[in-house]
Amino acid sequence: MADVGRIILLRLGLGLVTLLVISALIFGAVELLPGDIAQAVLGQGATDETLAALRKELGLDRSAPVRYMSWLAGAVVGDFGVSLLNQQPVSEVIGARFANTLFLAAYAAVIAVPVAIILGIIVALLRNSIFDRVANVATLTSISSPEFFLGYILILYFSVQTGWFPSIASLSENMSFFELLERTFLPALTMVLVVVAHMMRMTRAAIINLLASPYIEMARLKGAPGWKVITLHALPNALAPIINVVALNLAYLITGVVLVEVVFVYPGIGQLLVDAVTKRDFPVVQACCLIFAATFILLNLAADVGAILTNPRLRHPK
Repeated sequence: MADVGRIILLRLGLGLVTLLVISALIFGAVELLPGDIAQAVLGQGATDETLAALRKELGLDRSAPVRYMSWLAGAVVGDFGVSLLNQQPVSEVIGARFANTLFLAAYAAVIAVPVAIILGIIVALLRNSIFDRVANVATLTSISSPEFFLGYILILYFSVQTGWFPSIASLSENMSFFELLERTFLPALTMVLVVVAHMMRMTRAAIINLLASPYIEMARLKGAPGWKVITLHALPNALAPIINVVALNLAYLITGVVLVEVVFVYPGIGQLLVDAVTKRDFPVVQACCLIFAATFILLNLAADVGAILTNPRLRHPK
C-alpha cells in the first residue's frame, strides 16, 4: 500500500502542476483578447474618468503578473472575483449552474456506463456476428457525429414529430424529480449516444484482447460456457482499461457539455460560459475554464488510481 500511496501522491502533484500551468494559460488567453474590458463593460459613451475608475476597480491598472497572482490566490480559496454583469460573486453565479451540469452528467452516466459495459460484453461474445458488425457501424456513426447534430436529430424525432419530450430543457425550482428527468432526458440521451459508443468499443477490445490468453483457453477446455469465461475470467482482468475509458468519458460528460447545453438551452455551466464569452464577462470565463480543467484533471487522476488498484503490476512496479 505504501507504493500505491506514493504513486497517488505523485499523480496528485503532477495534476496540481498541470492545473497551475493551465491557469496561467487561461489568464494569458483572456489577456490577449482584443479590446478594452472597461470599454466593453461601460460602452462607447463612457467618459475617460469612468473608464479610469473601472480599470482601477478591476485592477487593470496593475501589471499582468500581479493580477494573475492575485486571481490565483483568490481561486485557491474559491474566490474568483465579481461578475462584471451583475456584480455578484462569481462563485455564487457558477454554483447553481455547476450543480445542474453535474446532475446532467450523472444522469447520462447512470444510463451510459452499464449499457456500454453490457453491450461490450455482448459484442465480445458475438464477435464477427451480424450483431457485432451492426453494433460497430452504429458506434462508429455515433462517435463520428458531432454532439449538436445528434441533439438536433433527437429534437426532430422526439420533440417536433412525436412531442414525447420538450426540446428546451427549462428548469424551475418547484418541479418534481420526475419532471426534471423528463425535461433533461434529451440532452442526457445526446451525451449517452456519444460516450456509450466509445466505452462499448473499448470494453469489447479489452475483452477480445484477453480471449487468446492461456488461462482463457484452459477455462474453455474445462467446458465453461462463453458468458462465464468472459464475466468471471476475462472481465476482471480487463477492468483497468475499462475503468480508464469510463473515467475519461465521465470527464467528457462534465467538460464537454458546452454544445449540448447550448442546443437544449440547459442552464448549466457550459451555457454560462458561452453567455459570459458573448458578454465579455471575463471573471466568469476564467472561473468556468479553471473549473473544467480541474474537473478533467481530477477524473484523470481517478482513472489512474482505478487502474493502479485493479492491476497488481501497476501497484508493484519494478
